[in-house]
Amino acid sequence: MTDRRLWSYKDIAAHIKVQPDTVRSYRKHGLLPSPDHVESGKPYWYPDTIRAWVAGRPGNRSRRE
Repeated sequence: MTDRRLWSYKDIAAHIKVQPDTVRSYRKHGLLPSPDHVESGKPYWYPDTIRAWVAGRPGNRSRRE
């Protein structure tokens, strides 16, 4: 079953262990996926959208040793 809760900047920041301002900066610089939903001007993402983005981020790949 797909998680349909929506994540804010704060939720994404907690998931990737950075500050919310860092996530805002990622969006400003085009590094974050487009929001799945916008309400009252605030962007929100589904957890699956963010998990897929995290999996594909440079420097987040599994190391082979």
